[in-house]
Amino acid sequence: MPATSPQGGRFRGYVFAALAAAFYGTNPLFAVPLYGSMDAVSVLVFRYLLGIPLLAAIIVGRSQRLLPLTGEALPLAVSGVIMGLSSLALYEAYRFMNAGLASTLLFMYPVLTSLLMTLFFHEKFRPLTGVCLALAGAGLVLLMQPAEGAGVNVTGFVLIFLSSLTYAVYLVMVKVSRALALIPPVRSLLWQLLFGGLVFVAILPWSGGLTLPGSFFAWANVASLALFPTVLSLIFTLRAIAAIGPTPTAIFGALEPVTAVSLSLLFLGESITGREIFGGCLIVAATLLVVAGGRENAR
Repeated sequence: MPATSPQGGRFRGYVFAALAAAFYGTNPLFAVPLYGSMDAVSVLVFRYLLGIPLLAAIIVGRSQRLLPLTGEALPLAVSGVIMGLSSLALYEAYRFMNAGLASTLLFMYPVLTSLLMTLFFHEKFRPLTGVCLALAGAGLVLLMQPAEGAGVNVTGFVLIFLSSLTYAVYLVMVKVSRALALIPPVRSLLWQLLFGGLVFVAILPWSGGLTLPGSFFAWANVASLALFPTVLSLIFTLRAIAAIGPTPTAIFGALEPVTAVSLSLLFLGESITGREIFGGCLIVAATLLVVAGGRENAR
């Protein structure tokens, strides 16, 4: 039946990956306006912990098990901490460079994901994957070039690299861990958010303590962070990894900087040049090639 064919399953995986990337690209839209009155750690505490009741409601509504089994606790804790560290590095980077550039540089993680899978898990590196990475890399180079007279902040770049590396490790771990593969995605994400959120709670004493949102607009932003780039994005990420694997899922992350730059242009007052538009088009082209190549390979 077409609905259950491998090709149909891969196509759904591509859709999940695209939605995950687009939702994750909303991070700066909701986070940056909060930095006038809140620090990055406080923002992340609310982003992670507000997502937990949403996921718990989904699990209870489906009459599924809420608590992890004995063998699930450790891999959930490790993956949750890794995910939390990736978010922390990204949100701290927003303090050192504009949000569109930070989100664009974050797209280093597809390359790192592919390298990790090739070096440590013997994933075959297909020529088409190399072409897609080259196209996306060219687009990335165009997008990361600063305006005349400006420079890329070294601290921000290091933070973005750490965010990319830890997120790549998270994607690979979700794929290769048998224990994580057997856990329903929503329950897995709930406990990963809890363990990741505990990372931020643990470092609150060194970050100046918890700062509460001071207005309805701020509360709306932290609630949106919990829903869009957290719950929805990560649910679709887990579903995409299960359907098409971590490398295609990571390559679809090309849509993240496109979304972030577009939203920053429209709502955060940032500018965009013809060079940046061309770089974004190269990234989209790489994404379309992944879809076409995956369909062809599934036949």
